[in-house]
Amino acid sequence: MSVLRAGLIQTCAGDVPAENLAQTSALIREAAAEGAQLCLTPEVTNIVTFSRRLQAEILRTEDEDPSLAAYRELAAELGRWLLIGSLALKAEDDPGQARPRFVNRSFLIDASGGIVARYDKIHMFDVDLDNGESWRESAVYRPGDKAVLARLPFAAIGLGICYDVRFPDLYNAYGLAGAEVLTAPAAFTKQTGLAHWHVLQRARAIENGAYMISAAQAGTHEDGRETFGHSMIVDPWGKIIAEAGDEGEAAIIAEIDTDAVTAARGKVPNLKNIRAFALEEARALTEV
Repeated sequence: MSVLRAGLIQTCAGDVPAENLAQTSALIREAAAEGAQLCLTPEVTNIVTFSRRLQAEILRTEDEDPSLAAYRELAAELGRWLLIGSLALKAEDDPGQARPRFVNRSFLIDASGGIVARYDKIHMFDVDLDNGESWRESAVYRPGDKAVLARLPFAAIGLGICYDVRFPDLYNAYGLAGAEVLTAPAAFTKQTGLAHWHVLQRARAIENGAYMISAAQAGTHEDGRETFGHSMIVDPWGKIIAEAGDEGEAAIIAEIDTDAVTAARGKVPNLKNIRAFALEEARALTEV
């Protein structure tokens, strides 16, 4: 298969996983009815909340998580592949900790409901923004340490999550390994999204001659945070071929043609042209 219809699911998740599940499942059904063969959901599909107490009470390990079980059943029912952008889950090996740690984990689910691949977000969003927003994801989430490339019947997919998109080495590794589709499901802040979202999505696609598909959270959430939205599919030449708005729910669909990946890499073979180099430092001997 060289052509795949991909559906991106945009949501504005709150702090009740069951409600988020219902919202997202309805949009997946809508995309599947329009012919989507693979559906991608945003980062933290199951819950968006600042409350660590609530997370500690509600979140479950992968084996116990009801949202994951429901998405596996939905994939099997619809006969569609699902890439759950990520779920916030309790870490399996942190029982009895005074402050439970969590993982931010993507799941690639096949059309029979089986889990084909898992990816834990590697890069933690530890930043201080101009408007006073301060984020310390590493204080709560355990970072992953493995990049994951999934070779599927229709395409090779390199998995990433949100802040990962700022680290081109990760996506370059996927491109060099043969990835035709790259992902960065997100809950981008409104401030950083306005400044960087579009250019980062297009840059990762151009650098690797690959499709970039990124579903996103969008709008004002129950905890007051604002996320940027603009879920998008970018082709290997850097053209945005599908894009949602900046508010609320949406399901967008576009075709992914792996022949376009081959064509783009043939025109600008930068992956083949990568060269190792040393960094030399020059120092001025006198002050100006």
